[in-house]
Amino acid sequence: MARSTRKAARPARVSEVLAGYLKTSGLAQRVEQAGVVTGWASLVGPTIARAAMPESVTQDGTLFVRVKSSAWRQELSLMTPDIMARINAGRKRGRIERIRWIVGDEGGGRRALGGTGSREPGAVP
Repeated sequence: MARSTRKAARPARVSEVLAGYLKTSGLAQRVEQAGVVTGWASLVGPTIARAAMPESVTQDGTLFVRVKSSAWRQELSLMTPDIMARINAGRKRGRIERIRWIVGDEGGGRRALGGTGSREPGAVP
């Protein structure tokens, strides 16, 4: 039996495999965009985070944020350039292109926006 002279490849780390898959599948940008939703409070600060809760990000980079009131919508609309700069600071991919401020307390946003509505059984907080 002949032995192979080729060295065995080192085992790949899961993080390397996952990063490679995300890059080749085109999902890396979407994951970066989704990070804005999970990191919202640290990106915008506690005052804005108490008044506004991000809901989703579209593939074209539109971030939808639900706000408590029309007054907050107006205030945050005026602050949009500053908020965009904070959100996109240091991002090469997954940048947010625009923010759409939505007034109201729909669905699961009640608890996140300080309301007291009940949730459906099994709903994700």
